[in-house]
Order: sequence, then structure tokens, then C-alpha cells
Amino acid sequence: MSKVEIFKDCKNNLGEGITWSQNNNSLYWLDIPMPSKLYKYSFDSNKHQVYEMPEMITAMAERDKNNLLIASHYGINNFNLESNKFNQILTLEKDKPYNRCNDGAADFLGNFWIGTMQNNIADDGSDIEITKNSGSLYCIDKDLNITNHENNIGISNTFAWSPQNDKFYFSDTLTGKIFVYDYDYNNKKISNKKEFAEFKRGYPDGSTVDSDGFLWNCRWDGSCVVRFNPNGDVDRVVELPVPNVTSCTFGGKDLKTLFITTARMGMTNEQLENTPHAGSLFVLETDIQGKPDFKFAN
Repeated sequence: MSKVEIFKDCKNNLGEGITWSQNNNSLYWLDIPMPSKLYKYSFDSNKHQVYEMPEMITAMAERDKNNLLIASHYGINNFNLESNKFNQILTLEKDKPYNRCNDGAADFLGNFWIGTMQNNIADDGSDIEITKNSGSLYCIDKDLNITNHENNIGISNTFAWSPQNDKFYFSDTLTGKIFVYDYDYNNKKISNKKEFAEFKRGYPDGSTVDSDGFLWNCRWDGSCVVRFNPNGDVDRVVELPVPNVTSCTFGGKDLKTLFITTARMGMTNEQLENTPHAGSLFVLETDIQGKPDFKFAN
């Protein structure tokens, strides 16, 4: 593999939700704190676009050429890239106004899986202390039916599936552990939760799975991406020149390019001076093919 390089010095406060569109040959990612932004980079035209969002957005899945399904502070939304219209489709957890959505992704059948957590970001972008495990794990199908799968979660992260789609990977970042479940996709049920991996550098954040079934996990406060084999053993560690590594996905025509988001949020002025590229979007050319990101099938 080559070395990690800067793809965009975008100085994201909390870069997240990176998604590759094979149809559009484009990359999407977001910056969560307000003013929350959606980024799109088209490889066909080398055009870079930034869309400012009306509320805090946290995760996404492609719907079609012009529409994205976007999880936000208050629920699930559609965003049209041509009209710039942001419309709410569903609300989540009306009884928990202190919560927000966090990480999420679509599975191969087009169900959108999304996790919630106690909101830890104030309107001015400053940190709010997390005081309770108020998050949950949900699945939203193409008919917009919502199913609750797990509760008492601190920070929902790592939404990824094995190449055979029979395993689901998920992390509660506060535990420091990544878990694996059996996934009965015919009935949209997860079961048999087991500890998959624990790594002693930083905390588990976003992840992706490659075509060999290895999990690539970004490490918050760990300055790296770790590749775990299907047994949960460390295969390799990819070093980054910034502390907070947040989300990754494979893209490019051959799905061998790993794109990695990072964050500046919570860093001191001294830390930012020492790591000036914190918040950049990084890229790593690999010899490994990834799995495509799936669309929300509605």
C-alpha cells in the first residue's frame, strides 16, 4: 500500500458519514456541527460542492442520482442535490429531545440502520458532556417502518456487514469494543451478540468492510485505521498524522481507494498547531478491493 495522503484540506470540525456513489462516481461526506455541511466531490468533473444544512446531519445513504437519505439531529430526511431541498421523512425519539442521530448506513437490501445517542454538540459547536447511555439502534425499511434492535447505547458507531451479509458489526464507542452479530437479513433481525475486537489505541469510530471480509476501523484519539481479520485479530495498522480519525469507505472505479475523514473538534490550539491537517479528508491507495456502499431502497 502507498502512504496516506491528504485528498482535501477541508478542516472539518467533525468529518463523518463518508459514502461512495458508484453511479455518480462521486464521494459524499459531512461535517456534523452547526453550520452542518454536506460535501460532494465528483471524479468525472473534478467538481467540489458544499451544501449547508438546516440542522445537524450525521449519516447518509444514496437513494438515486439526485437524492440522499440523511439522518439528522431530529430524524430522517431526504435531500435533493438539484433543488437543495431538505425534507423530513421520519422523526425519531420524540420522547428523547436530548438525543440525536449518529452513525448509520444502508445494508445490501436497502434497509437503513441508524443509531442514536445523547447529543454531545452544542449549537456553537462546543462539547456537551455525555451523562447517560440513552442511545438506541434502529432499522428503517423501504416502507419507512422503524424497528428497534438495541437500547442503552452510549455512542452508536461502526455500521458494517460481512461480504456474505450474514454478520453485522457495531460499536458503542464508550465501551471501547466492536461487536459482531448474526444477521438474519430475511427477517431483518440481529442476534447472538459477541465481542469482536478491542484495540488499545483510542476508541472505535466508523468502519467499513472489504471484499475479503476484513473490517477497517477508524480510531478516535488513536491516529490510525486498524484492519481486523474476520476473527478480530489485527492485520495491519494504517497511521495518520492527526489524532481523531472518524470514518472511512472504499471508492474509485476499482473500489481500492480508501477515503478517511477526520476531526478538529475538541482539540486545543496547541494540538491544532502541532497537527495542522486535523479535519482533512485523507486517501490511501490499497491493493485490496472494498465493498460498495449500498443505497436506501425506497
